[in-house]
Amino acid sequence: MDGLPPDAADLELPAETMRAMLDAVAGRVLAHLASLADQPARGELAGAAERSRALREPPPEEPASLESLLEPLFAEWIPASFTTPGPGYLAYIPGGGLFPAALADLIQATTNRYTGVWQAAPLLCQLEANALDWLRALLGLPEGARGIFTTGGSTANGNAILCAREALLGPALRDGVLYTSSQVHHSVLKAARHVGVLPDRVRVLPVDEAFRLVPAALRRAVREDRARGLRPFLLVSSAGTTNTGAIDPLEELGRLCREEGLWHHVDGAYGACFQLCEELRPALAGLAGADSLTLDPHKGLFLPYGTGALLVRDGACLRAVHGASAGYLPDAAEADLYDPSQLSPDLSRGFPGLRVWLCLKLFGLRRFRAALLEKHTLARAAARRLAALEGFELVGGEPALSLFAFQLGWPGASLAERSAATRELLARVNARGRVMLTGCVVDDGRFLGRVCVLSFRTRRERVEECLAALAEESRALLAQPPRR
Repeated sequence: MDGLPPDAADLELPAETMRAMLDAVAGRVLAHLASLADQPARGELAGAAERSRALREPPPEEPASLESLLEPLFAEWIPASFTTPGPGYLAYIPGGGLFPAALADLIQATTNRYTGVWQAAPLLCQLEANALDWLRALLGLPEGARGIFTTGGSTANGNAILCAREALLGPALRDGVLYTSSQVHHSVLKAARHVGVLPDRVRVLPVDEAFRLVPAALRRAVREDRARGLRPFLLVSSAGTTNTGAIDPLEELGRLCREEGLWHHVDGAYGACFQLCEELRPALAGLAGADSLTLDPHKGLFLPYGTGALLVRDGACLRAVHGASAGYLPDAAEADLYDPSQLSPDLSRGFPGLRVWLCLKLFGLRRFRAALLEKHTLARAAARRLAALEGFELVGGEPALSLFAFQLGWPGASLAERSAATRELLARVNARGRVMLTGCVVDDGRFLGRVCVLSFRTRRERVEECLAALAEESRALLAQPPRR
């Protein structure tokens, strides 16, 4: 590395070397961000397996220059990926990556303060506690709720299931039954296994025509399991599914859970942050009544990937699951103070809450609300215009938040033909490089196209480009439908 001191055991770098490195990285990063609008929405992935294998190498014994590493990283390796921070990324659930969050990461990595236990960094722990409490208040949970930051919704869902298991089952793991819908995020089924709820104790329930869990099916399944001598203990519902953006009837499901003595966990990784907007709260009615709630600030608050969160209505449940000590650790903080080691599975940790705290402080909530409302408005308008085009059908209805699903076909087309036409439509639109769309397969085997508007960089102009591409390519496909 250029500028290394002569003493090979000394890993400290001179200030001028560090400044030069910062300048070199900043130059690359700013140029990358400036070009996002013109980058392909999906990088070139042809031959990715061979290219990946070609990168294998033994551990480096000698140093390399920073420039020799930055050049292929920005010129070759980063471009060979989905352009997730770009304005054309309408696939999966976008995560835009607000720039101040990168500054927060730089600060937390260079100051390298340990926040695993309160005593190590009490004021920094309080800043993280503030950010979590802001989220709690904004989502309508009571003051007794407590939360943790996680790497994403998958980890948050797992911690929620663990809390429910400990609170309602105790040692009787084998008798416990978890309920969810066929449209739930796959992380729920993985997390259930991780915390000891085996597959034969998971009930995947049907959904209605809008892909929402059917409350009557839940009540019936609970009573059938109780008649078998089992112990129903948890419902996992969805506040915005990944497939179609469906929101389960949270209010009705919450009432049912209270009547039946079930813990109600809401996976709001995609949709919960829309609760910030008063205009969208009716679609999320019942969210604030959850016993636990997953949300992903790297979705609804536009932060970088790896920013998830869990809120638990009774904060004592988090402490009951994770509270622990050891002879080498200081005593836990007083009950009213935020001590991450007593509320999460992590002990070694950095300062994950700084991303959220800094971005909320710098931008203010009003701008986040405006951005979320804009994405909702763009998605609703796009869905209505698409539905008016020949051959298009909205599947699951208009978007409640900012995601909708569709299918392309023609009169008399079979399910297989409509699915094939939709796949081909997405392939053609994606090949243009201006937007990236993804699809999904739902319960009856249909393949659906999806549009998810949630990157802060996605504005009206790029949505218009998406609609124009869908219209043009669909006309070409419908002009020559396959012969039977």
